[in-house]
Amino acid sequence: MTYCAGILVREGLVMFADTRTNAGFDDISTYRKLRIYETPGERTLAIATSGNLSVTQMALSILAEGLLNPDTGELETLEHTPSMFRAAQLVGMAIRKVKHDIGEGLEADHIDHSVSLLLGGQIHGGPVRLFMIYDAGNFIECGQDSPFLQIGEHKYGRPILVRAVTYETELYDALKIGLISLDSTIQSNLAVGPPIDLLVLRRDILKPELNYRIEADEPYFHDLSERWSEALRKAHTGLPRPPYAPPPLLEGAVQPLKASRRER
Repeated sequence: MTYCAGILVREGLVMFADTRTNAGFDDISTYRKLRIYETPGERTLAIATSGNLSVTQMALSILAEGLLNPDTGELETLEHTPSMFRAAQLVGMAIRKVKHDIGEGLEADHIDHSVSLLLGGQIHGGPVRLFMIYDAGNFIECGQDSPFLQIGEHKYGRPILVRAVTYETELYDALKIGLISLDSTIQSNLAVGPPIDLLVLRRDILKPELNYRIEADEPYFHDLSERWSEALRKAHTGLPRPPYAPPPLLEGAVQPLKASRRER
């Protein structure tokens, strides 16, 4: 399991992914799930992966080698796609090819081979875009009304993004909210954990403004987690008591006895 997300705001794009992988309770390791493809001044693309590790590794390897374009007879790679839309198509094609090649064998061994990916970035001449590519190779695009996409163990971190993120959110506020969302997931699910890989891409810069890994002992992330927990405690204690709760007993008052079963 994993947790990856992308947040698309007016100023640009934030993407993050944890690195924990497991093949059983006693086989936990670290693997980078956020890959960045960069040609400075021309394009920056990032792919976050969730699901069967062998399938995503094979799909990324296919993308690196290129997929044959039947119209031109040439190999297409992410480094040369003309648009983000075409890049999303290539990712979907790579997933379908892996499924075609090994899916039947994995099913025969009762191995879950489902995957999902996030593709975000910008190519010169086009806008910043964010896509979610599904297991079948089809995809959807992030929009301004709901400016984020998530894959993996997303249910714990989703409420924070829903309440706090809009398309007008400042770029590094989006990163901060994303990290809070990730921390909430880490606190709730042992299958998600650091190190955490981050990408911040400012619109029309065409190179990463931030490409960073948060280690387990990162002071800022630890402080953010503690401050968020304290803020939640203060928030709930400051809210009014439910009006349908019984009033507290006055000091010295005698608690009425419950009626016996026979009296009831």
